[in-house]
Amino acid sequence: MADPRGFLKVRERELAPKRPIALRLKDWSEVVDPADPKLVAKQASRCMDCGVAFCHQGCPLGNLIPEWNDLMFRGREREAIERLHATNNFPEFTGRACPAPCESACVLGINQPAVTIKQIENSIIDQAFMNGWVVPQPPSRLTGKTVAVVGSGPAGLAAAQQLTRAGHTVAVYERDEEPGGLLRFGIPDFKLEKSLVVRRIEQLKAEGTRFRCGIEIGRDMSWSELRRRYDAVVVATGATVARDLPLPGREYAGILPAMDFLAASNRVQSGALAATPFDAADKRVIVIGGGDTGADCIGTAHRQGAASVTNLAIGEKPSEFRTTGQPWPVHPTLFEVSSSHEEGGERRYLASTVEFVSNDRGEVTGLRVAETGFTEEGRVPVAGTEQLLDADLVLIAMGFTGPEEIEDPAHRLERSQRGAFERDRNYATGLPGVFVAGDAGRGQSLIVWAIAEGRAVAASVDQYLTGATVLPSPVTAHDRAFA
Repeated sequence: MADPRGFLKVRERELAPKRPIALRLKDWSEVVDPADPKLVAKQASRCMDCGVAFCHQGCPLGNLIPEWNDLMFRGREREAIERLHATNNFPEFTGRACPAPCESACVLGINQPAVTIKQIENSIIDQAFMNGWVVPQPPSRLTGKTVAVVGSGPAGLAAAQQLTRAGHTVAVYERDEEPGGLLRFGIPDFKLEKSLVVRRIEQLKAEGTRFRCGIEIGRDMSWSELRRRYDAVVVATGATVARDLPLPGREYAGILPAMDFLAASNRVQSGALAATPFDAADKRVIVIGGGDTGADCIGTAHRQGAASVTNLAIGEKPSEFRTTGQPWPVHPTLFEVSSSHEEGGERRYLASTVEFVSNDRGEVTGLRVAETGFTEEGRVPVAGTEQLLDADLVLIAMGFTGPEEIEDPAHRLERSQRGAFERDRNYATGLPGVFVAGDAGRGQSLIVWAIAEGRAVAASVDQYLTGATVLPSPVTAHDRAFA
């Protein structure tokens, strides 16, 4: 610990500035400017290097946070990236798209603002790429074993990289035209620029991982054939079935799942589409759902030139501070103002959608909303409180219910109570050699859990193929995923 009194000397939590709203709404570049290294070192000095570092418990990857905080304070950036990469394959993804449960668990957060862990993590990896310290790590030998990874989101990429580095021949199958999953098609560029995803894909290719894009298993190739070709299969397809809102008028034009809207916008930014079929320009946009996906829709609609944006949440407005039911060090549900919320629009809570309204052409023109009431049966609209909200585009961002069904009878996977694919503590299914990782096995979750499970499933697959493994398996992901 470089400065044992650092948290007493620097009591303020300070983040890198965001670009001005008027400027950032004109482009799709990341909202936050890179942090000044002096600021990062100053904030890293606030880390207490606790005897029991609860940030380890908060992070499913078990990131060695106090260690790389200390190294960044000392100016030893190259050692810091080595410690960071020891537990996290893609810190630039978690540093931008993870809600940072590590910060919620920070001991300093008991009576001071938590250490800026995400910002320090981002600075470490950004400096590492800038200085050329991130290089391919191909295996020194090949085992002769083959593995197919189905899905190229964070779980699939992490599993593929670990298994490739262990010497197995790995092919990643992705039904989209490019790899990356929701990293590429679901998260807007202003939150995660796609050049960051591309450079990681290039690293994986240089290490020996093979990518088979535009191939949907179950349509272009049967699951049975895939299992015949490979010694092991990792299912990392994510939880991509969107939760719908089956109310009167749901069939009207202009009502669509949030991910359809985001994916089309991302394809326009990448040049894969000339124009999005769901352009929000000059439209009154309503986003149903108050989570991260909803916020991404808000920021995207602003950049497309929406006339207005309204965000509806069925529940109460969260508290700005921890409640007695969410004490430290658990990750609390708090009222948050994301960069997208800063850019404009209205947020409404206790808003229950009752029905959609259309014109005579079957195009949505609004929705009828009532106040949310609470009964023994759950949340219900309160009669007599209905009002009509005008809308030209309605985006349903209510989360996901689980992975898509596998139609192949010979490859049927059992479902858990949460609707995800069933697996045991080693991520193995009831089919020999078939494993499940990420949201496909645990349901909709965080990007940090996906990477943790990708690393953990890789260790289990390596054990299955060779009888032993030296690959790390994040303890928290391995033990807590089935608690």
